[in-house]
Amino acid sequence: MARTLNSTPERLAQCAAFEYILLGDLRDLLEEPRDATTYRWLVAVLDALIDTVPKDFAMRSMGGYLEEVIERFPNWYDQVKALLDEQRALFDKLRLMRQSLKSNESFDGLAEDVSSSLREWMNRFIAHQRHERRLVMAAFTMECGAGD
Repeated sequence: MARTLNSTPERLAQCAAFEYILLGDLRDLLEEPRDATTYRWLVAVLDALIDTVPKDFAMRSMGGYLEEVIERFPNWYDQVKALLDEQRALFDKLRLMRQSLKSNESFDGLAEDVSSSLREWMNRFIAHQRHERRLVMAAFTMECGAGD
């Protein structure tokens, strides 16, 4: 049991690092020529993100999503709820984009639309992660500052 608890931060760090790499790969693929090879790699990266994002979220949500923030500042519940809703919406959007690619089997007719949607999704996903970190940092900073 202790091994599982001790390995969770390590697994979470590995998952976050893998997400970071996948986002970089996705960004690079969106700059590549739109051909069959790029399409195959794009699908592979999206599949990996679809596998990784929920695992990362599940690990970060053990015991409740941002529960430590809500415990310290119950009045921040609405902010945490908004982040939770956004997390779910981002994952749903990612799955929909992947299904769209799967049903078309090529970039034909989708190339610009898919590229634009993926860029927008990436920007929203990164902004979401940043907002999460800022909220957690603010909660702990305010708690530490309150003790002075």
